[in-house]
Amino acid sequence: MRPNQKVKIKNYSVRIPQWKKNDKEIQQLTKQYDQIDPGSIETFKDFPLTQKTLDGLAEADFINPTDIQREAIGVALQGHDILGAAMTGSGKTLSFLIPVLECLCRARWTINDGLGILIISPTRELAYQTFEVLKKIGQFHDFSAGLIIGGRDLKGEQERISRTNIIVCTPGRLLQHFDETWNFSCENLKMLIIDEADRTLDMGFAETMKSIVSNLPKERQTMLFSATQTKSIRELALVSLEKPVYISVHEKANTSTPTNLTQSYIVCEVPQKIGLLWSFIKNHLKSKMIVFIQSCKQVKFLYNVVCKLRPGLPVLALYGTMNQMKRMSVYDEFCRKQYACLFATDIAARGLDFPSINWVIQFDCPSDANTYIHRVGRTARFQHGGEALLILTPREEQGMIKQLEDKKVPIKKIEVNPNYIHDLTSKLQALCAQFPELKEEAKRAFTSYLRSLILMGNRKVFDVKSIDIEAFASALGLEIAPKVRFIKKGQKQEQSTNEDKNNKNHEEEDKAEDEDDDDNDLFTIKKTSNTLEQTIIDLPESSQKEKKLTKAKLAKQLRKKNRLVNKHIDYDEDGNVIMNSDEDDQSSAYNIEAAKAHLQQMDEIDKQVYRRFKKRHKVDTRV
Repeated sequence: MRPNQKVKIKNYSVRIPQWKKNDKEIQQLTKQYDQIDPGSIETFKDFPLTQKTLDGLAEADFINPTDIQREAIGVALQGHDILGAAMTGSGKTLSFLIPVLECLCRARWTINDGLGILIISPTRELAYQTFEVLKKIGQFHDFSAGLIIGGRDLKGEQERISRTNIIVCTPGRLLQHFDETWNFSCENLKMLIIDEADRTLDMGFAETMKSIVSNLPKERQTMLFSATQTKSIRELALVSLEKPVYISVHEKANTSTPTNLTQSYIVCEVPQKIGLLWSFIKNHLKSKMIVFIQSCKQVKFLYNVVCKLRPGLPVLALYGTMNQMKRMSVYDEFCRKQYACLFATDIAARGLDFPSINWVIQFDCPSDANTYIHRVGRTARFQHGGEALLILTPREEQGMIKQLEDKKVPIKKIEVNPNYIHDLTSKLQALCAQFPELKEEAKRAFTSYLRSLILMGNRKVFDVKSIDIEAFASALGLEIAPKVRFIKKGQKQEQSTNEDKNNKNHEEEDKAEDEDDDDNDLFTIKKTSNTLEQTIIDLPESSQKEKKLTKAKLAKQLRKKNRLVNKHIDYDEDGNVIMNSDEDDQSSAYNIEAAKAHLQQMDEIDKQVYRRFKKRHKVDTRV
């Protein structure tokens, strides 16, 4: 070592493993959960969240939380069960996706731990949208997530579902995996989330949800979110909540819909609806709109009609019977379009976030006020403006407006100048005559609309008898109204139910009168009628209808009895039977064996003639 050389001192620092850093971060964040104050939170950085979650939120441009997010995220991080209710477009999806990621981080979850989070949505489109948001905010985490919905490859899902940490699914497909996938288990489930809970837990999904919940562990955290939250004990008992925290940030609001949403309704007859809709589309070509229709068959018919009439803007259709890949492509295409018109059923009414929707038109009256709120919630989202138009018939006006007023929905009536409404009857009749498949779709749309009115429960709003069937059929392009048998059946059922109710009421009145007579006349003998009692004889009813005797069956019976069929008899001028009639010819005409022999002889003669002709033809060709 040289005398002037400096001695280099190496600083050896202890390298801390990454998992220890993560554990230390989680421990520090967990201590802050009890100190969360929703009133003091302005950005997502004010929440005690992991850095990976914050990076994902910043990457997806989520900076400032909404009211429901401020209230719900802190309660969810503390481990409470939640019943969350907020207006449409208020950001309920992030209210449960952020706690989902933090829950798995706290548990140090890995792929080998299996399923930890289960998110159930009522429709495929809503599940797809939730899955896309989860991919954006969770891109820096190491968890595996899967979209389990109908219409996709079941075998591919079965191969990967056992290694999935977060599942976003629909109820029917999830139940199918419980029944058919042998290695699918929910033993380690940490959290159950039900989006649009009032729809997922209603009568349509009740049995499916019972079967699903029976396969889940009882010790778990459960969260329910919806714009119209359920408080029914029967529905909440399905998911067995434990001391849930009810969060409703807009419960004390003056309205149930966003304040920046302008709502109005128009009253017209059913045959005028198509002309009114066409006139509206032609006057709003620089808008993006959704038209809600009651049934899939009506959506298909109106979509094809508007496409053939060429309105001047892109037209799309979304309904339940479409192929799953087609549904996803329509959803993505409509999100990308600046101006477009989407015809849809109620599968697009809940939770879907279509960007920049200007108008929501309800072509058919919704079944109730909750359905109306979810439909108009596709516009005026995240502090953006929007407009909604409801088309009602005179029969539906009073009952539906009363329901909306009870739900604190501000809506006003507007009048339309009939001179500005196009009459499409002649054009539709020409199209139906030119395209037979369109005519068949018109017939299906006609019957499906009438059937939907019969299936509606509220008879004060919906009544098939109030519709002019002939005019409605003509408005669809049909010259003659199709026969609808189920209307008469529905009317008979209503009459029978009304008669049963009246009979029950009369019986109760009679019983009450008898009891009064017994009380007043305890020691008197009741008078008996001297009229003879009518004896009723029950005749045995035939179990099967008598079969009609056709001509063919009658001929077989006569042949078995060796009787001549169609015997020819001649008569003279005095009406006497001529004895020398051609009975031999008649008997031979109906002798089957003789006829077969005669046909065989004729066949042999034809074959011989054909062979001779063939020989001559060969000789001519050789020459």
